[in-house]
Amino acid sequence: MSDPRLTREIARRRTFAIISHPDAGKTTLTEKLLLYSGVLQTAGLVKNRKGKLATSDWMGMEQARGISITSSAMQFQYRDHVINVLDTPGHEDFSEDTFRTLTAADSAIMVLDAGKGVEAQTRKLFEVCRLRGIPILTFVNKLDLNGRDPLDLMTEVEEALGIQASAINWPIGSGRDFRGVVDRRTNELQLFEKTAAGGSRRSELERIPMDSPLADERLGAELAANVRDELELLDVAGNELDMDRFLAGEVTPTFFGSALTNFGLEPFFDAFVELAPSPSGRLVDSDDGTEVELGAEEPFSAFIFKIQANMDRRHRDCVSFMRICSGSYTPDMQVNHGRLGKKVRLARPQSIVAKERHTIDEAFAGDIVGLVGKDLYQIGDTISLNGGFKHKPLPLFQPEIFARIAPKVISDRKRFDKGMKNLIAEGAVQQVWPETGPKDAMIGAVGALQFESLQYRLEDEYGVETRLTPLPYECSAWINANEDTFKAPINSLQARDSRGRLVILFKSELDKRLAAHQNPNHQLLNIA
Repeated sequence: MSDPRLTREIARRRTFAIISHPDAGKTTLTEKLLLYSGVLQTAGLVKNRKGKLATSDWMGMEQARGISITSSAMQFQYRDHVINVLDTPGHEDFSEDTFRTLTAADSAIMVLDAGKGVEAQTRKLFEVCRLRGIPILTFVNKLDLNGRDPLDLMTEVEEALGIQASAINWPIGSGRDFRGVVDRRTNELQLFEKTAAGGSRRSELERIPMDSPLADERLGAELAANVRDELELLDVAGNELDMDRFLAGEVTPTFFGSALTNFGLEPFFDAFVELAPSPSGRLVDSDDGTEVELGAEEPFSAFIFKIQANMDRRHRDCVSFMRICSGSYTPDMQVNHGRLGKKVRLARPQSIVAKERHTIDEAFAGDIVGLVGKDLYQIGDTISLNGGFKHKPLPLFQPEIFARIAPKVISDRKRFDKGMKNLIAEGAVQQVWPETGPKDAMIGAVGALQFESLQYRLEDEYGVETRLTPLPYECSAWINANEDTFKAPINSLQARDSRGRLVILFKSELDKRLAAHQNPNHQLLNIA
């Protein structure tokens, strides 16, 4: 018999990731969601000239560079819903962290720059969402700046991403003339007033029926007529929003606005909690090797999708972020730890907003919860009340650059080893051990900024200056099976990853293609 309260609480949850190309306004949008939910009284923008810093960017390097380089998870209430938002790095060098985080999301918000449209990193992240079947809502940002025609932007979304765009609202003007939006579902004109605090406080919103004389008075007869013509064109030629197709990832509800000035934000947030799905069933691998669906209301289960060291610098702690997939958490419950094969106690789980933490007494499917403690969890771990299955493994992506790293001062070795252990555990970089030659571990990364971040954090968080020695490899691949029969090119290097799997390092893409040609019975895997 189902528990009515459990059903009700799960239905209130909205767990989503925000994806975009760098500088499209993703982190600013996250800040404004906190503002409109009441968590913040004023929003601290990443690039605010008065020095305020984004709440979701808690790491020193993020604050110094004005970019998001690690995922952050935050929970708060908006209207009558519990929001779990996953703010992901926009920079492609940290895409692996983003990919892992997307496994914890039920939906995604795709943020586009109105002046640039669909950019390279947006395409990559969209494809990951498509592979996972995640429904996507689109927010076209920066209407306060001169940008491209809204119809052109929607056409580009459809042609570049292969998904139909359905305009839920429509912008009135752009750049300095951006006044607000029209809600197409209610035919309501929504006009906004700029705030004196430059968007750090909520904007005043005036709602007017679009077919009323007051709309002509507020907009002027000519602009009002142009807006009505555009809306009529959308009614005839635009895509309708079909909820089944949205949930299937075939159509994206599209909204226009400005995260900087708050124009269009409140209606977008209201529509999001209405449209985005609540947590549902997930496919898991049972111990007998079969694939089964785990319903959201079944007994408690969760998986670890992210580990972050030193969020509390005073205690040098380590936070493991778990996504609850089914059931509910109750204080001090004992659960099965799938990888370790033993019972563990979930003591004092925490809700986290950047550096702020609050111990929770309960949590439900869809919630993102932080577990404080070292060495107990690894990325991908399954924990559950009854056991008997594992959540799908989280992917690793092929490193494209490699190096060796060592402390500049020998006496710092102990702190260096501790820092590397913690940062490797959270997936900051990958580590491999050569099969031949020097046995010292090598590190691999998807992009160079990962190495820069690693060195920054070793010095900032552990007090260790390091020396990085680049290695002459620019791509890699795992071997699917039959390792003994694989013939590696002369210029390649065979190594083992942290899970003991064979990984081949190549000096060029040409060498990698040659290896694939010479080994037709093997698959060279870019994702493992």
